[in-house]
Amino acid sequence: MHIKTQMAAGEGPRMPDRSTKTTMGTEDMHERKVSVEPQDSHQDAQPRGMFHNIKFFVLCHSLLQLTQLMISGYLKSSISTVEKRFGLSSQISGLLAAFNEVGNVSLILFVSYFGSRVHRPRMIGYGALLVATAGLLMALPHFISEPYSYDHSSSDNRSLDFEASLCLPTAMAPASALSNGSCSSHTEAKHLTMVGIMFAAQTLLGIGGVPIQPFGISYIDDFAHHSNSPLYIGILFGITTMGPGLAYGLGSLMLRLYVDIDRMPEGGINLTPKDPRWVGAWWLGFLISSGLVVLASSPYFFFPREMPKEKHEFHFRRKVLASAASTASKGEDLSSQHEPLKKQAGLAQIAPDLTLVQFIKVFPRVLLRNLRHPIFLLVVLSQVCTSSMVAGMATFLPKFLERQFSITASFANMLLGCLTIPLVIVGIMMGGVLVKRLHLSPVQCSALCLLGSLLCLLFSVPLFFIGCSTHQIAGITQELGAQPGPSLFPGCSEPCSCQSDDFNPVCDTSAYVEYTTPCHAGCTGRVVQEALGKSQVFYTNCSCVAGNGTVPAGSCESACSRLVLPFIVLFSLGAGLASITHTPSFMLILRGVKKEDKTLAVGVQFMLLRVLAWMPSPVIHGSAIDTTCVHWALTCGRRAVCRYYDHDLLRNRFIGLQFFFKSGSLVCFTLVLAILRQQSREASTRTTVKSSELQQL
Repeated sequence: MHIKTQMAAGEGPRMPDRSTKTTMGTEDMHERKVSVEPQDSHQDAQPRGMFHNIKFFVLCHSLLQLTQLMISGYLKSSISTVEKRFGLSSQISGLLAAFNEVGNVSLILFVSYFGSRVHRPRMIGYGALLVATAGLLMALPHFISEPYSYDHSSSDNRSLDFEASLCLPTAMAPASALSNGSCSSHTEAKHLTMVGIMFAAQTLLGIGGVPIQPFGISYIDDFAHHSNSPLYIGILFGITTMGPGLAYGLGSLMLRLYVDIDRMPEGGINLTPKDPRWVGAWWLGFLISSGLVVLASSPYFFFPREMPKEKHEFHFRRKVLASAASTASKGEDLSSQHEPLKKQAGLAQIAPDLTLVQFIKVFPRVLLRNLRHPIFLLVVLSQVCTSSMVAGMATFLPKFLERQFSITASFANMLLGCLTIPLVIVGIMMGGVLVKRLHLSPVQCSALCLLGSLLCLLFSVPLFFIGCSTHQIAGITQELGAQPGPSLFPGCSEPCSCQSDDFNPVCDTSAYVEYTTPCHAGCTGRVVQEALGKSQVFYTNCSCVAGNGTVPAGSCESACSRLVLPFIVLFSLGAGLASITHTPSFMLILRGVKKEDKTLAVGVQFMLLRVLAWMPSPVIHGSAIDTTCVHWALTCGRRAVCRYYDHDLLRNRFIGLQFFFKSGSLVCFTLVLAILRQQSREASTRTTVKSSELQQL
């Protein structure tokens, strides 16, 4: 999902390196036609190690971008776990997920200016080391915080776990571990420190990612054979698109492990991954990803600033050129291949002569000129809507699945990594294949975008109805029209001294009612039963349960768990259909703006996507999710993580936001198609008039 944001860094700022690329590429082609063999033999005679081989650079850069996307995508895979561990609302966690865009957007424009003025491989290496440092900083709060306490008993006396949530007389109730005074001065300050470290890490992650893709792509484009460069870049994107999928897969594995696996208490813990209090080892994935980034960054300090330009093209490429109908068609084909380079050469030759201040002054004029172009503006707005949908989905879909269908965080990540993201990648590839194979015109590209958006919207409609309401929670929810009964009446636990902020849910399976703690169910005893190598905790003598019965620990099972697969299949198909619009919409921009503005227009496009979509969308989705909460946990008197959501509201607002952005994309593509058809009619009318005038003459 984060692929689009990464492409922003890669496609936009390639302009400064084009001057050498254009001249070298044209001369290469001319000289190869005259005499290929002498050049090849001369090139082969030069001593070349693997660090002077552009193919090896492509391999290294593919692996680096793959691991970089693993770090940036891993937080999204563990967002609900981080919320529980540090008591964050979805709005704050969404802001945290979007904060890496702040550092990126603040510096990405300068990549267009610096271009080939710097040692690009080394700058990539330094950026990768910053990314790895950011990953280590993200894991740091785990090591400097206290061990995770899933109840309010003392962390030094684990034997109190057994009695912390039972119904006990006031005199026998365990005291809170922290007084209100120490809570406000000590715990809150430490909480702010942990959150501040993570925000700083996300900012550093964005800054470190700035030079990686743009400098890498321009380096490949400068020193690869002009016929091989598109293939190399295609391989690069093909490998890096697996990064988000691997991030969710890594999250699925890590969240099966307990958060304090490195400092387990004596006697172990009494939680399973299905327990709503379970927190997985979210920090371990950051350490693994950071180590991989360090390994992938090490070769960049050995690549030269400039390497000999690749002289060979692949044999199958030669056969394609050789099969052209005639020499004239060959010349026409080659000139069309070099046309984009010539178009960009003007700006490429100007940019290196500008000072940084002059460059900053020129950029707003290009920005305003492009924003006044109706096709450019509408296509960018449609991409903003699509990217907003993708950003919200990537950040909060795992959490939505957890809450809506009562599945574990690990299983939710596995569904997203194994189904949704692969279908998105297939959709992007299909869009590119259709544009290339069918040679689609701008009108046809807009029609394909409109069709993809319409089908995506239609697949979203059934999602509003796949789910079920929140089950009854004593003292919190109650079915509409239901008469108050003993099972929902909180007075049955009045003799108990229950802590209002404690959380250890139990389920009365006979009445399908959940209590936030055994104390609130009036339970006075606790037993552990061993079966098939697993221990199951039961609470006994519960006064709020019919017949003073026994209840099992844990939340009530959702009646909708079986619907998670139909839901994720429909959602993934819709996301895949929406991603078909990626390549044709990009072609609409390339063919729609002025020739001299193409290079910077792409940079403007992706900068707007970051500012208008990838930065605000996670915060918007998180805020919408927070409005559906019906019971908040309180930490030091402040609202922390949400314990229970209204499932109907959660589904309607989360899917409704996705539906809103999809509708916006559909409207924009409809207007683009209407404008292009009108322009096509006007062009054909002018042609007809001119031909009739010539005939009259």
